[in-house]
Amino acid sequence: MNPKYAARARAEAASLLRKARIAVTPDEIEAMEVADLGLGDIRHMGLEVIVYENNDRYCAKELVLLPRQICPEHRHPRVNGRNLGKKETFRCRYGEVYLYVAGERTPKPKARVPRRYKPFLTVGHEIVLRPGHQYTLPPNSLHWFQAGDRGAVVSEFSSTSTDENDLFSDPRVRRVGR
Repeated sequence: MNPKYAARARAEAASLLRKARIAVTPDEIEAMEVADLGLGDIRHMGLEVIVYENNDRYCAKELVLLPRQICPEHRHPRVNGRNLGKKETFRCRYGEVYLYVAGERTPKPKARVPRRYKPFLTVGHEIVLRPGHQYTLPPNSLHWFQAGDRGAVVSEFSSTSTDENDLFSDPRVRRVGR
């Protein structure tokens, strides 16, 4: 990713964290992952991530989405006999998040998706998260989400995160960061 775009995304994410009144250190901002997922379209597809802790028992992160930015459809499959896949809870801290999971398709979803990504977003049951709302996904659940017009900050609490094992519906996606 172009370093200029990454720096701009990181600065915008830091601003959203301040609006959410989430205190982070300058070192955490510097280490923030700006994930364009190999698509080179950070404005539409990607997210910014601060990992507080990720060990063999649990993980805690802040997920920052710029206005209307989408985290593409994916799932966290079984990794081995001990790791059945990531179970995660999303708690909205700022903005609005449109989370899509399996279930009855929402007739008029709030998400606005560029045409080139629509074929890869197959689940369509919408859950709207506003500050203080949370939702827990079981392991191996297909999901994707988009921020509203003001962007969003989501705290993620989960079992161990093994991002390299995530399976994305769009074969073009590569889980690469900074």
